[in-house]
Amino acid sequence: MSALLTVENLSKRFGGLQAVADVSLSVTAGEICSVIGPNGAGKTTLFNMISGVLRPSGGRISFDGIDLATVSPWRFAAIGIGRTFQNLALFKHGTVVENILTGRHAHLRSTVLDAIIHFGRTRTEEIAARRHVERIIEFLEIEQIRDAVVGTLSYGQQKRVELARALACEPKLLLLDEMVSGMNQEETEDIARFVLDIRDELGITVLMIEHEMRIVMDISDRVHVLNFGRKIAEGTPAEIRNSPAVAEAYLGRQRADQAAGVSA
Repeated sequence: MSALLTVENLSKRFGGLQAVADVSLSVTAGEICSVIGPNGAGKTTLFNMISGVLRPSGGRISFDGIDLATVSPWRFAAIGIGRTFQNLALFKHGTVVENILTGRHAHLRSTVLDAIIHFGRTRTEEIAARRHVERIIEFLEIEQIRDAVVGTLSYGQQKRVELARALACEPKLLLLDEMVSGMNQEETEDIARFVLDIRDELGITVLMIEHEMRIVMDISDRVHVLNFGRKIAEGTPAEIRNSPAVAEAYLGRQRADQAAGVSA
């Protein structure tokens, strides 16, 4: 299958800090891919460029045949890129349904006049949006909290609401930034199951940043490894697990050699 996302020689500099340097990768439609690396490796900066939050200092990103440099950041959701964030970005005083509905904004075509009279296209779009949101609520098994105020929910429940909002924009590519961070084992296993279902049942390609290596190795098709802003490895989970370069990035050379049974 062809690549849905292609990143070529991507770089990002903040003053004198080179956060991402000459990174290239591709994600094939229908894959679950992971980006891993130690803290400060440049993973979130990479995601911020792919999702339009940051503009690259150099390089090129192509999504579904579109050069993202030609796309305004506010249109990324409309062309099919959805995202969750490492830190929750929900409307805490709104209900679960209200939060998920905000993900439908990119698909609304009503004018201000349509909204004022609340008839015709506006009413049709609202009905369709609510039906779509209810399907997502059922898919993610959050029917029991659909009318709850988000700020009253547990952290794990709020994470699931944020995932629901990202799905509401009907993405072709879903970017998940440390979805299971701070979750207990049961919540983590639920999210892993949902990610597989998102790919298998909804046909959405997934690219995720994740520190939980068990999840990465269990559900990823391919893994890309960053360290100090550069890509140091790429391959299947088995290949990454056995990579000396990856072991050194996480453990340091001496400990990596010891883990491999090599005397220092």
